[in-house]
Amino acid sequence: MRAVTFQAPGEVRVEERPEPELRDPGDAVVRIDATGVCGSDLHIFHGRVAIEPGFVIGHEYVGTVLAVGDAVHSVAVGDRVLGCFQVACGTCRLCRAGNFHRCEHGRTFGHGATLGDLPGTQAEQALVPHADLTLRRLPDGMAAEVALFAGDVMGTGYHAAAPVRAGDGVAVLGLGPVGLCGVQAARAAGAAQVLAIDAVEARLAMAREFGAAPVHLTEDDPRAAVKAATGGRGVDVAIEAVGDARALELVIRLAASCATVSVVGVHAERCEVHMGLAWIKALTLRTGQANVIGHLDRVLALMQAGVLDPSPIVTHHMRLDDAPDAYALYDRREALKIVLEP
Repeated sequence: MRAVTFQAPGEVRVEERPEPELRDPGDAVVRIDATGVCGSDLHIFHGRVAIEPGFVIGHEYVGTVLAVGDAVHSVAVGDRVLGCFQVACGTCRLCRAGNFHRCEHGRTFGHGATLGDLPGTQAEQALVPHADLTLRRLPDGMAAEVALFAGDVMGTGYHAAAPVRAGDGVAVLGLGPVGLCGVQAARAAGAAQVLAIDAVEARLAMAREFGAAPVHLTEDDPRAAVKAATGGRGVDVAIEAVGDARALELVIRLAASCATVSVVGVHAERCEVHMGLAWIKALTLRTGQANVIGHLDRVLALMQAGVLDPSPIVTHHMRLDDAPDAYALYDRREALKIVLEP
């Protein structure tokens, strides 16, 4: 089968790989119908997240079940399914507490040996462990490019906005797909106002369409905009969807006293922030991978009802064979969401 592989920073390649086979009674093999290029894939592309040359990358997927192990009961051969970006055992201490994102045996698709050595989904087929927990049947009438978001990007945006309560003021810094999904999720949670901050005009325009007040990162003054919108108080929830020390510093400054700073941007290096400011404000700092498995059914229900709608975020459809061009396009910030189709 064809698969997208990491070769070196700035280089991916489509290569032939053996088709996956069932290894465990809980496994499924899925033929990939659609897969996405994600912002966290760019961290691999840039070399910020180190993986082995030749490893199959990608972690977003919708497809059709080709085979299932004897212990799989929730999906069957022929079912159209969507899947989560990582897998969890469902039985360890953390899983039993509902913290599937920190499963003691968790593995993430397409991130090399460090995160479980699970080949990615930018391929014609993928092996999916713990299929009963990882996969869901595609809801009737839901397009593949929409369902694709439930297993990662919309689930992460929903996780980022989980602290939002009705009437809150919210700031979202970074309007890539995750940040834009965070805008939608914050609005759905009842935020009275959402300020959306970025430096790309097209992304600011989309955030406005989603009901947010756009704030240009450099041409405007985000701190002044937040003060004006909140009577000088600051926002109740500040979402950082960038993965940069400067972004984290800014959201700390945008947050009101006793607010929550929700960090879903991928931080792969050490960073310095004004911890004294976070301390004096008594902020709650919430970080880490999103609990997408734990949120999956709620997110799907909201998407099926049209409360959350990621379809405007998809800007490009490309063939799997064109993955090197897709990565270059995404790296130049000329695409918002690219869907690859084998």
